[in-house]
Amino acid sequence: MVTPAQTKSRSLRRVHITTPGGRTVIHYRPRPHSKAQCGNCKKDLQAVMTARPRLLANYAKTERRPERPYGGMLCSKCSRALIKSKARA
Repeated sequence: MVTPAQTKSRSLRRVHITTPGGRTVIHYRPRPHSKAQCGNCKKDLQAVMTARPRLLANYAKTERRPERPYGGMLCSKCSRALIKSKARA
Protein backbone atom coordinates (compact mmCIF):
# COMPACT_ATOMS: atom_id res chain seq x y z
CA MET A 1 0.00 0.00 0.00
CA VAL A 2 1.37 3.38 -1.00
CA THR A 3 1.33 5.95 1.77
CA PRO A 4 -0.73 9.14 1.23
CA ALA A 5 2.36 11.36 1.21
CA GLN A 6 3.79 9.43 -1.74
CA THR A 7 0.57 9.67 -3.71
CA LYS A 8 0.59 13.46 -3.44
CA SER A 9 4.20 13.86 -4.55
CA ARG A 10 5.33 13.16 -8.08
CA SER A 11 8.36 11.08 -7.12
CA LEU A 12 6.39 8.03 -8.27
CA ARG A 13 4.93 7.89 -11.76
CA ARG A 14 1.13 7.50 -12.09
CA VAL A 15 0.04 4.76 -14.49
CA HIS A 16 -3.64 4.29 -15.31
CA ILE A 17 -4.43 0.58 -15.44
CA THR A 18 -7.70 -1.00 -16.56
CA THR A 19 -8.57 -3.99 -14.38
CA PRO A 20 -10.28 -7.12 -15.72
CA GLY A 21 -13.52 -5.86 -14.12
CA GLY A 22 -13.43 -2.74 -16.28
CA ARG A 23 -12.44 -0.24 -13.57
CA THR A 24 -9.59 2.18 -14.13
CA VAL A 25 -7.19 2.38 -11.20
CA ILE A 26 -3.93 4.24 -10.64
CA HIS A 27 -0.74 2.30 -10.01
CA TYR A 28 2.32 4.09 -8.68
CA ARG A 29 5.53 3.01 -10.34
CA PRO A 30 9.07 4.36 -10.10
CA ARG A 31 10.18 6.73 -12.80
CA PRO A 32 12.68 5.46 -15.37
CA HIS A 33 16.34 6.20 -14.65
CA SER A 34 18.45 8.40 -16.87
CA LYS A 35 21.27 6.91 -18.89
CA ALA A 36 24.82 6.86 -17.55
CA GLN A 37 26.97 9.67 -18.90
CA CYS A 38 30.66 9.98 -19.70
CA GLY A 39 32.49 11.75 -16.89
CA ASN A 40 34.52 13.76 -19.39
CA CYS A 41 32.29 14.78 -22.33
CA LYS A 42 28.83 14.03 -20.80
CA LYS A 43 27.81 11.83 -23.75
CA ASP A 44 25.43 8.93 -23.03
CA LEU A 45 27.35 5.70 -22.44
CA GLN A 46 26.73 2.66 -24.60
CA ALA A 47 26.38 -0.86 -23.15
CA VAL A 48 25.67 0.38 -19.59
CA MET A 49 22.43 -0.88 -18.10
CA THR A 50 19.93 1.60 -16.69
CA ALA A 51 17.66 0.12 -14.05
CA ARG A 52 16.82 0.31 -10.38
CA PRO A 53 19.57 -0.98 -8.07
CA ARG A 54 17.34 -3.87 -6.97
CA LEU A 55 17.07 -5.10 -10.58
CA LEU A 56 20.76 -4.55 -11.31
CA ALA A 57 21.67 -6.85 -8.43
CA ASN A 58 20.32 -9.78 -10.46
CA TYR A 59 22.97 -9.32 -13.15
CA ALA A 60 26.66 -10.13 -13.05
CA LYS A 61 29.10 -7.22 -12.85
CA THR A 62 30.33 -7.89 -16.39
CA GLU A 63 26.77 -7.62 -17.74
CA ARG A 64 26.16 -4.23 -16.13
CA ARG A 65 29.00 -2.34 -17.79
CA PRO A 66 31.83 -2.90 -20.31
CA GLU A 67 34.79 -4.97 -19.13
CA ARG A 68 37.62 -2.58 -20.03
CA PRO A 69 39.61 0.16 -18.31
CA TYR A 70 37.30 3.06 -17.40
CA GLY A 71 34.29 0.94 -18.45
CA GLY A 72 31.09 2.55 -17.23
CA MET A 73 32.88 5.82 -16.41
CA LEU A 74 34.16 7.17 -19.73
CA CYS A 75 32.96 6.74 -23.31
CA SER A 76 35.20 4.75 -25.65
CA LYS A 77 36.54 7.88 -27.34
CA CYS A 78 37.55 9.59 -24.09
CA SER A 79 38.98 6.42 -22.56
CA ARG A 80 41.03 5.79 -25.70
CA ALA A 81 42.44 9.33 -25.55
CA LEU A 82 43.23 9.00 -21.82
CA ILE A 83 45.02 5.68 -22.27
CA LYS A 84 47.09 7.15 -25.14
CA SER A 85 48.05 10.22 -23.11
CA LYS A 86 49.06 8.08 -20.09
CA ALA A 87 51.18 5.81 -22.33
CA ARG A 88 52.96 8.79 -23.87
CA ALA A 89 53.67 10.50 -20.56
